[in-house]
Amino acid sequence: MIKQMKYFQAVVRLQSFTKAADECFISQSAISQQLQALEKDLGVKLMHRERRKFTLTAAGEYFYRKSLVIVSDFERLRAETLRLAEGAKKELSIGFLRHYRGKELKAVLPAFQAQHPEVELTLFGGTHEELYEGLRNGRIDVAISDLRRAPSDEYVNFYLTRGYLYAEVPAGSPIASLPSITMEDLKNTPAILIASPENSAEEELFFREYLGTKNEFLTAENLDTAHIMVAAGKGYFPIEFNMPPVPKEEIRYIPIMRRGQQIFREYYAFWRADTLKEYIEPFAAMLKEEFPGDAKSAERLNEVE
Repeated sequence: MIKQMKYFQAVVRLQSFTKAADECFISQSAISQQLQALEKDLGVKLMHRERRKFTLTAAGEYFYRKSLVIVSDFERLRAETLRLAEGAKKELSIGFLRHYRGKELKAVLPAFQAQHPEVELTLFGGTHEELYEGLRNGRIDVAISDLRRAPSDEYVNFYLTRGYLYAEVPAGSPIASLPSITMEDLKNTPAILIASPENSAEEELFFREYLGTKNEFLTAENLDTAHIMVAAGKGYFPIEFNMPPVPKEEIRYIPIMRRGQQIFREYYAFWRADTLKEYIEPFAAMLKEEFPGDAKSAERLNEVE
C-alpha cells in the first residue's frame, strides 16, 4: 500500500495522472489501476474523476494529508532498518561556511538521501578555521570551504566553484549607482564580516590580506544579521556569488574589482585522504553538479583570464 500511497500523492501534487505516471516511471493506465485498487482496499472513494480532471473527496483530502506523514515515517523506518541490517551505523557529517547561503547544498541533500537512505546526515556551520579543525579531529567528514592553505596530500581538494566578490550596499547609498568599485573606493566604509567573537580576529586578518584593505571591520554572527546591518547603513557586506545576483529594490550588489578584474575566491569540498567512507566522493560530485559551470559564469561576468 505504501507504493500506492506514493502514486496517489504524486497525482494530487502534480494535478495530473500523466505527469505522475512519468515521475513514477509507470504507464498512465497502470497508475490509474493502482489508485482504483487503493480505493477498493480502503472501501472509499478518494477522488471524483471527470474526463481529464479530478477533485478530491473529503475522504481523499484527509487520506492525502495523513498519507504524507505515514510515507515519511515509513522512509525513516526503512532507512533505520537498513542501518541495523548492515551493522555499523553509516553517517556523513558535512561542514559549511557560515556565510554560505546554502542553495546548492539544500538542493543536493534530498537527492543524496534518496540514493543513500542508509546514511545519516549531520550538518555543521562554522568559520574556515572551525571547519579545518573539524576535519582534523574527525568531527567533520567533508567541509565546503574556501582554499586558504596550500593543498596538502593529507586532504582531497575537490573543486566546486568560484565565488565572485560584490559589495552589498543599501539602494540609497551614494555608491549604489556605481557599475563597479575598488577597495580604495571603500576604504572609509566599514566592512561587515560574519564571524563568532572568538574567530573575529582570524577572519579580519584573512580579509585584510585577501582584499588588501585597511577598513574598519564590524562582525555579524550570521547572514541575516549582516543583511540587517547593511540595511541600517552600518557598512558594506563583502558577499560572493557564482553567478551575477538578481538586483533587489532595497539592496545593490556592486562588483569589487582589482586591476581591472572582479575579485574571486575558489571553493572546494575537502576531506581527509585516509577517510574510508565510500559515499563522500559521490556526495561531492552531486554537489558540484548544482553549481554553474565556470565557462558560463566567466562569460556572464566578463571575466578575463
